[in-house]
Amino acid sequence: MLGPLKRELAMDFETLRKHIENAQREPALIEQTATRDAVEQTIDALDSGKLRVAEPPPEPGGDWTVNAWAKQAILYYFKLAEMQTIESPPFEYYDKIPLKRGFESQGVRVVPPATVRRGSFIERGAVLMPSYINIGAYVGTGSMIDTWATVGSCAQIGAGVHLSGGVGIGGVLEPPGAQPVIIEDGAFVGSRCIVVEGVRVEREAVLGANVVLTASTPIIDVTGGEERVLKGRVPPRSVVVAGTRPKDFAAGTYNMTCALIIGQRKASTDRKTSLNDVLREFAVSV
Repeated sequence: MLGPLKRELAMDFETLRKHIENAQREPALIEQTATRDAVEQTIDALDSGKLRVAEPPPEPGGDWTVNAWAKQAILYYFKLAEMQTIESPPFEYYDKIPLKRGFESQGVRVVPPATVRRGSFIERGAVLMPSYINIGAYVGTGSMIDTWATVGSCAQIGAGVHLSGGVGIGGVLEPPGAQPVIIEDGAFVGSRCIVVEGVRVEREAVLGANVVLTASTPIIDVTGGEERVLKGRVPPRSVVVAGTRPKDFAAGTYNMTCALIIGQRKASTDRKTSLNDVLREFAVSV
């Protein structure tokens, strides 16, 4: 049962949701002060971590709940915000969305020139190497966002996740009800991986270098006697590498990108310092 504070927040969010959804039905309402205030308050709630664009399930393996109205508020924010000069010496930007500040008090290590937009939330204990975090994103405690990695709009990164150098986590803003990209607790994403279009990488999975996952990418479990093909989801603790499979076209047969589940992490590889062991065991590059 919700305590008094959570009940109050839930009531506030219900009011904000109604304003945003009313504006969807009657677009003229976006110009009213109440709607504009609702948009600003929603962005503030996302920025502080009190609200998420997608809520994790109460039990592992369950479905995430997408707060479509919160994503719609982000879209309205883009429409309502005005262009401005943003100074973060020695850099200067010209954009609608200001940058997040106050990392020392938030307990987040940020290495220059990492960039984090307002409306995203970085939990205490996370480390951001020179990287980019877009609006609506959530990064959990103890996670490392490595050099030149990008976390797209509304992407949900769990606790203790490692996004290696050059990883591209795609943003999913539209349609508002669509699931964002989700990387769950303890996952390891190897260098130059691309995860887009609402793909869910479940807890403690390992993606080797250069794995590309889209909504239509075949994710093939080859550990049994027969292949098992998944799409849009990597099961917990799976070890995944980049692969190809043949496909027939009018002009001939060509190899198309896929991802191969080649094994499962063992309990002895749960610590980040031991991840190299599991990768070496399966001959996975990082």
